[in-house]
This record gives sequence, C-alpha cells and structure tokens, in this order.
Amino acid sequence: MAVWDDVVGQERLTEQLAAAARDADAIVTAETEARSARALDLTPAPPDDPDEARGSSKMTHAWLFTGPPGSGGATAARAFAAALQCVSPDRALGGAPGCGFCDGCHTALVGTHADVEVVRTDVLSIGVKETRELVRRAQLSPANGRWQVIVLEDSDRLTEGAANVLLKAVEEPAPRTVWLLCAPSIEDVLPTIRSRCRHLTLRTPSVEAVADVLVRRDGIEPGLAATAAGATQGHIGRARRLATDERARSRRAAVLRLPLRVDDVGACLKAAQELVDAAAEDAKQMAEEVDVKETEELRAALGAASGTGGRLPRGTAGAMKELQDRQKRRATRTQRDSLDLALTDLTGFYRDVLAMQLGSTVAIANTDVRDDLQRVARSSTAERSLRRIDAVLACREALDSNVAPLLAVEAMTMALREG
Repeated sequence: MAVWDDVVGQERLTEQLAAAARDADAIVTAETEARSARALDLTPAPPDDPDEARGSSKMTHAWLFTGPPGSGGATAARAFAAALQCVSPDRALGGAPGCGFCDGCHTALVGTHADVEVVRTDVLSIGVKETRELVRRAQLSPANGRWQVIVLEDSDRLTEGAANVLLKAVEEPAPRTVWLLCAPSIEDVLPTIRSRCRHLTLRTPSVEAVADVLVRRDGIEPGLAATAAGATQGHIGRARRLATDERARSRRAAVLRLPLRVDDVGACLKAAQELVDAAAEDAKQMAEEVDVKETEELRAALGAASGTGGRLPRGTAGAMKELQDRQKRRATRTQRDSLDLALTDLTGFYRDVLAMQLGSTVAIANTDVRDDLQRVARSSTAERSLRRIDAVLACREALDSNVAPLLAVEAMTMALREG
C-alpha cells in the first residue's frame, strides 16, 4: 500500500507531492554520490553544489497545507514525510518513493522514525518554548534518514511570539530540513511565514470517497459508513469516530434533538446546560484517561515517594505545577472542541432544513433524522432558518473569543427559539 492511499479525495495534491518526493530523492542521491566521489578523489558526475543539484526541482524546504477541517491536511503531510524517508530498493529501478512497506515509510507513518517529528497540541496554543525546541531540532542533520522532517499539524495555534521564532528557521533552513505546516486557511499563518512556503490547498473529500475509505481501511459496514460519511459531510476524522464510537452517535443524536426542544425559555436554558455539561463530561473523561497516568509518570521521574500522597523532592514542585497547568489548558480545549462539534452538527441540521424549505436538490446530510427535519421545515420559514444558522455561528465566534461557554450557549438557544 503506497503512503498516498490514506490521502482521501486529493488526487491532484498527491501527484504534486509524489513529484516533489521523486526530486527530493534525486537530490539526496546526487549529494550522496558527490560525497562518495570526493572520498575516492574522483570528479563527481552529479552536481556538487546543493543549489545546483536542486535546480528547477519541485522540492522545497517548507510547505503549507491548508484546507477545511477534516480534509486530511495532516494525513497528507505525514504521507509526504514518509515518502521523503522512503528507502525502497525499487527507487533504483525507477520506482516512486513512498512505497509504504519499507522501514523508512513504515516508521514515519507510525510515528517512530528518528528524523520525523510530528507536532500536535492538545492545548489552546503553541508557545515560544516549544517552538524554540523545534527550531533547535531543525538545525540538526538527519540521524539515519534522508531528511529531517518536522510536521506542525496545528500551525494556526502558534502564538505571535512562537510564529516569529519559527520564521527565522523557515527563512534560513538547514540543508536537509523540511517543514510541513498545516492550518485551516492561509490567513491563519503569518504572511511572512506563508510567503516562504509552497502552498497546497486541500478540498473537502466527497461523501462517497470517505465512505469507501471507512469500509476499506477500517472495516466498517457499508451502510453505517455511508451514514457516517453523509452526516459529517466529508470530514474524515469525525466520520470515523461516528462510525466506530457508539457514545459519539448517542451524543450526536441528543444534539440533533435540541431544535425540537427550544419551545420556551426554561427549555432553552435546560438544553444549553445539558450541552455544556456534556462537553465538560468529555473533558473529564479525557482527564481520567490521561491526567493520572501523566502525573504518576512525572512523579516517578522526579523521584517522588511511592503512592499519590508521597512527598516530592525539594525543588521539583515547579515541574508538577507546569504539568497541572497544561492539563487544565487541555481540559479547556477538550470542552471547547466538544462544544464546537455539537455546534457543527446543529449547523448541519439547519442547513438541511433550509435546503428542504428552498426545494434544493442538494443531498440531505442528516438522513437518519429526516422526519425531524421535515417537521422543523414545515413549522418555520427559510428566513428563520438562516437566522438560526447565524445564531449558531455567532455562538462559535463567542467561544473563540473566550466567552463563558454556558453564557454563549444560552444566548444561542434563546436565538434558536426566536428564530
């Protein structure tokens, strides 16, 4: 299986990346042969100057992947990283890098390659300290791979200071370092950084393509795969979660019942409280799964006495406080992400209602609640549906602006009632 097989619905993009990987392979091969020739005191046939070797190559040192959430930008970046590390012997026979089977491809894809650093954050932002560590790593030569590759999946979460630190590394790259940045849109990245990157735009995969990959790669039953892909409108990650997690399906069903419950003020406030409580429960469950393990591992590393009540050695309280602060930030992001997912489902519900009211031929996403969609469509107008969509979008913006979640959601449910 080639590394590109998991990049769903992005044929043109994978062609560009495959061409770049071939040129990158040629660059490394030429430089390796040049060094070997110098060691033997021979005149090297390949160009000795790296810039000359690159020439009009399709390869460059920095790439920016943008596309709507769920389009697979991070997956494409990891596949490209694997292709850059490919050591398949078929390359010498004209085969393209990115076989998916060799040690270079396999370790890059599973996250164990020494020269591929994949950075994703589970908190709200990436700070200067973490970025400086990445920049330090970027200056190193590959340990045993062909390139030093850094995949920054959440480059839109860089603070302003962190982005300025990154800019220096992108401006003056090490010879064998490649930066792969991922962001929802090009506007989410500093102009000075994006101007130094080759920009690739991903599109939302078709529902059929997502359903196919769920069946082929995850073994999902075709009917369930089609329903999940349709409900998420081509968002690969959400479709997989919906198809494999019964709890996610139950939570989505509860969210899609909300438009039928906002008949009076009391119902609006109750629905808002339940939505926020469900998001908080998500954060709590993640904390139970991760926080205790992280805390115990750090205590052991610091040499604390056994047991959760054991005393920490002198001078280590700061490290424990730093971990606790990170865990709080992660819980905040988890709650916001859960709320955002619910609001996305609500937007899809009213989008389907609007399509019915306008007699559109656009496919309905939430086919499993068609009766509820028809009920809301009959009891309101297209203008009211548009105002309700605006109310959901306003709630998302309020949450991004750090408005208290309950306050933002209560304002939304009241607006949904008014229409």
